[in-house]
Amino acid sequence: MSPTIILFTFLIYTLLLFAVSWVTSRHADNESFFNGNKKSPWFAVAYGMIGASLSGVTFISVPGWVGSSGFTYFIIVLGYVAGYAVVTSVLLPLYYRLNLTSIYTYLDQRFGAKSYITGASFFLLSRIVGAAFRMFLVVSVLQYFVFDYFNIPFWATVVIFILLIQLYTLKGGIKTIVWTDTLQTTFMLLAVVFTIAFILHHMQAGLGDILTKVWHSDYSKMVITDVNSPKFFLKQFLSGMFITIVMTGLDQDMMQKNLSCRNLADAKKNMTTLSWILVPVNLVFLFLGAVLFIYAAEKNITLPANADLVFPTIAIGNLGIMAGIVFIVGLISAAYSSADSALTALTTSFSIDILKLDKKFKDDESLLKKKRMLVHFLMSVTVIFVIILFKLINDESVIAQLFTFAGYTYGPLLGLYTFGLFTKWQVKDQWVPLVAIVSPVLAYLIKVNSVQWFNGYQIGFELLLINGLITFIGLLFIIKKK
Repeated sequence: MSPTIILFTFLIYTLLLFAVSWVTSRHADNESFFNGNKKSPWFAVAYGMIGASLSGVTFISVPGWVGSSGFTYFIIVLGYVAGYAVVTSVLLPLYYRLNLTSIYTYLDQRFGAKSYITGASFFLLSRIVGAAFRMFLVVSVLQYFVFDYFNIPFWATVVIFILLIQLYTLKGGIKTIVWTDTLQTTFMLLAVVFTIAFILHHMQAGLGDILTKVWHSDYSKMVITDVNSPKFFLKQFLSGMFITIVMTGLDQDMMQKNLSCRNLADAKKNMTTLSWILVPVNLVFLFLGAVLFIYAAEKNITLPANADLVFPTIAIGNLGIMAGIVFIVGLISAAYSSADSALTALTTSFSIDILKLDKKFKDDESLLKKKRMLVHFLMSVTVIFVIILFKLINDESVIAQLFTFAGYTYGPLLGLYTFGLFTKWQVKDQWVPLVAIVSPVLAYLIKVNSVQWFNGYQIGFELLLINGLITFIGLLFIIKKK
């Protein structure tokens, strides 16, 4: 497939996003940027969040991951449903009752200013690196199939990509993103369905035939019963549950969309609908992964060593021009849908939690807008730097790296919120940052030594639970005496 065609597809799709942005950002103000004026329809938020929840990582990494892990990821997905139930019943009512714009304001009210800054800082670190993981994956594919052909360096590709996102989210913020994500979710899901259809056509097989092949293949293995395995099903389920609690319920990026709904009832509808839709959607992605590997085996296609390149290699290089265009549109949709909201959430958190611009300039809407735009630009520059840095160290599936990193950075947030919600104790606020920093260090030491210390036990994504527990225990040591 010609790189020129891919580039043209990319530009046309980007122009479509800018058109949607122009329509939705008219008459937008600072409140529109931060919370969508609390007028976002819940069904639009729920549908758009599918794309934001999946992102380019799911679009590329999950199908490629099937080659080595089979359908074991689906147990994590089932854990997601339980996690969303906790977010819906515990965290959303809290956020709406306190009328929060930034969810980390809760830590200020519960513990104090140091805890507040600690929570916001860990989110900023988590989201900057998480957004960089996701965008790195997509930019790498575009670089490999398009921009290398035009001799454009990787760093320039990153700058172009982030600049485009910054421009279409700069004015409308979350008000724009609710609607652009709806468009992008549609294209991403259609891309997966059409790709499966293209493969079936090339294999001259019906859907029933390929379902049977997948079911009887090793790829369909879902449940691992070895307790010492990192993929032990119970560990996978609990990890999925708590990954959702922290990466959705304790994440400003994901919660910002929910807090833009008209009321708590609508936000709950959004979250519940999203949780159940994600189950069949992720199953389709896993099915696609199995189909890709079966197709490659039948056609003797040499697959790249990097699992994240399996899907793009087959879609662009072996299924024809239309399949390649469909893949590129789906990829760009997945990338934009997670990256745009990430930049908006980073801007919101840094502006409100760290700089407190909403309080400093509450009577000067124009100056607040200028400061907010400057922060938006600086967040973009930071993400660009991290993506380029990640280019130097990437050596495994991005989705595995993403969940591992989340275990270290979201663990302190999990411990802080659990302590705040389920105890009535006050802590010595000035010591909270130290507890939050020491906890990931101890969790790392436990992870790297788990085989020796625990009779062969390997720690997987439950690292998040261990980190959160260490934070909780650390807070017990700094309880204020009455």
